[in-house]
Amino acid sequence: MTRRLAEVAKKVGVSEATVSRVLNGKPGVSEPTRQAVLSALDVLGYERPTQLRGERARLVGLVLPELQNPIFPAFAEVIGGALAQLGLTPVLCTQTKGGVSEADYVTLLLQQQVSGVVFAGGLYAQADAPHDHYRLLAERNIPVVLVNAAIDHLGFPAVSCDDAVAVEQAWRHLASLGHERIGLVLGPADHMPSARKLAAARAIAADLPDEFVARAIFSIEGGHAAASRLIDRGVTGIICASDPLALGAVRAARRKGLDVPSQISVVGYDDSAFMNCTEPPLTTVRQPIEAMGRAAVELLNSQVGGTAVPAEELLFEPELVVRGSTAQAPRG
Repeated sequence: MTRRLAEVAKKVGVSEATVSRVLNGKPGVSEPTRQAVLSALDVLGYERPTQLRGERARLVGLVLPELQNPIFPAFAEVIGGALAQLGLTPVLCTQTKGGVSEADYVTLLLQQQVSGVVFAGGLYAQADAPHDHYRLLAERNIPVVLVNAAIDHLGFPAVSCDDAVAVEQAWRHLASLGHERIGLVLGPADHMPSARKLAAARAIAADLPDEFVARAIFSIEGGHAAASRLIDRGVTGIICASDPLALGAVRAARRKGLDVPSQISVVGYDDSAFMNCTEPPLTTVRQPIEAMGRAAVELLNSQVGGTAVPAEELLFEPELVVRGSTAQAPRG
């Protein structure tokens, strides 16, 4: 029992006496602290005292499309940590190929009577995907926050990195190095962040040829295939919609016997983990993950507390991080 008190107290950052008061139903403990203690019991795998078992843990679904791209575990770490500080317990729901779908996860979360759901990437970003499960959450008045660009009319608040600014930063960087034949490796045509990136590129370069825009699935292999097509069309600078796509572009150049960056320059997007350890270190546009994750949790917590939050999008400024995958355009 003493060990359990100490573990819970350490997890929450309170005294063992405070934990004891919560477990014994004694007064003198604030509601947020009481909820944080109960959540810590759940997270650490301890059973709640009998008199408290009827009280549901304050669970929040954290739905991610995948874990292979390092940006999603990074978001999960920030969002999960911020939720735990508020006494909310994150329930990680990750989609796998042929596994549980996003809609299935929403059904499971509703059965668990979650306090809210944060989606960090998912079908809300794809115009042609099914969206009925989002409408179900709205009908049930479940607090929801979306991370990054979503289709219109879903009616949820969102926290996004500004895709247009990201492309402007990357494009101007390559142009300043003398690149004139700049191409884009983007996600599918119905992918909203990719659509915003393409619109921004066309605003900068109205004469951007369609053949300089290549679509790909979000993976290293997808980036390799798409960038290979662009290189064959004479592109010298490639802007990618994610870091894995950019790593695929670097690989495509090398397979063709071309050097990165002296012959082909590549810019990624996200600045996910280990991009400074690649060879060459990847020039990329950084999403402010910490600020975005914390803002998403604040918006969700306001809704959980009964405050009306407008269904607006908060746009966060990205930052160009110049490393070793970009250089002066080749002459001739």
